[in-house]
Amino acid sequence: MNFNEFELHEDVLNAVDSMNYQQATPIQEQAIPYILAGKDLLACAQTGTGKTAAYLIPILDKIATSPMGQIGALVLVPTRELAQQIDQQIQGLGYFVGATSIAVYGGNKGPEWDQQKRALTQGADIIIATPGRLIAHLQLGYVSFGSIRHLVLDEADRMLDMGFLSDILKIMSFLPAKRQTLMFSATMPPKIGELAKRILQKPEEVRLAVSRPAERIDQQFYMTTDEQKLPLLAHLLSQVQNTSMVLFTSRKSTVEPIVRALRKLGLEARGISSDSDQADREIVLRDFKNRTFPVLVATDVLSRGIDIDNLSHVVNYDVPRDPEDYVHRIGRTARAESKGTAITFINEHDQKYVLKIEKLFEKEVEKRSVTEELGLGEAPKFDPAKFRNSAPRNKSSQGTRNNHGGASKSRRPKQKNDKKSPLQT
Repeated sequence: MNFNEFELHEDVLNAVDSMNYQQATPIQEQAIPYILAGKDLLACAQTGTGKTAAYLIPILDKIATSPMGQIGALVLVPTRELAQQIDQQIQGLGYFVGATSIAVYGGNKGPEWDQQKRALTQGADIIIATPGRLIAHLQLGYVSFGSIRHLVLDEADRMLDMGFLSDILKIMSFLPAKRQTLMFSATMPPKIGELAKRILQKPEEVRLAVSRPAERIDQQFYMTTDEQKLPLLAHLLSQVQNTSMVLFTSRKSTVEPIVRALRKLGLEARGISSDSDQADREIVLRDFKNRTFPVLVATDVLSRGIDIDNLSHVVNYDVPRDPEDYVHRIGRTARAESKGTAITFINEHDQKYVLKIEKLFEKEVEKRSVTEELGLGEAPKFDPAKFRNSAPRNKSSQGTRNNHGGASKSRRPKQKNDKKSPLQT
């Protein structure tokens, strides 16, 4: 479907053309008419499907046809990186419309706070904000949201996962009851449906099934112990030229230990997590995009909503618990018709999550065991059945699993022939 068919304002069509948008994606084709009609919307679509433009284009059309004067739209997002990215996209799309925007997020210095305060008090067409920082401004009493016509919750599932529900509800208490509310989510767990019932009025629904990973992605699954992961990775990358790789770990406590271990193995790496200082995060991301270093170690703060093009590899240091998160992670590579490789390490405790990935893909994935032939020791056997009905692990067993990350120590007595983990060196 061509964007001309939406009967958008001429300035918006010029903006769309300037961004080189050709045809509307499925989420845009289905969501834009509902938003233009003023309907509340619950939309489920994975990262990379064009959902940001799906709500920005019709909101900008409203701004073009009826200037708002004050704050007209509020977009809530889980991370500052996503806030920055959406702000940049508005700058591109909003140029012809004359729309103004500002990203409101934490971790920045005094001048940025003052700039955010001016925008919140004097008005900007679109505010993109992380919940915590926005509440900090609201509590000081100088913010008026009486003119807001549109509320967007982007990556709503991720915000709930990060514990922002109470913040979201508190922010909504400052908004006018008469408004259009749009919820965009990459997944649709029950808690998203519950929130939708609380905040949406007679919503339309758009649900796009989670896509299979692009065929251009070479997905490789390796059975390993935690101690074998990084030596195996060094071997797999030894013959690769011009590596540009993101290594995802589910625990932020392991980011820096992994970075140090990779450096000892001769791989230049830097790390980023939600604990990183904002200025440091921006520098690391900028340098990685500019190919200053080849390996970026990150938590799932980067798995959604971040534009990093031309990755040669994505590595899952551990298997995501949600199979859709696996799709989001490996979707960072093989973009724009390029090829890419996704490497996933499976230890003994993560095997049950591989079953969820296979269920999503409706096929069994090949699990490789190569550590013994490389002199790294025997790999675990793939036998997830024994974990299906097992009781939750106690602190001791959790410590055994997390020993490589330094979060807690194993209570298992150390054997004489135990090898030291690369992360403990």
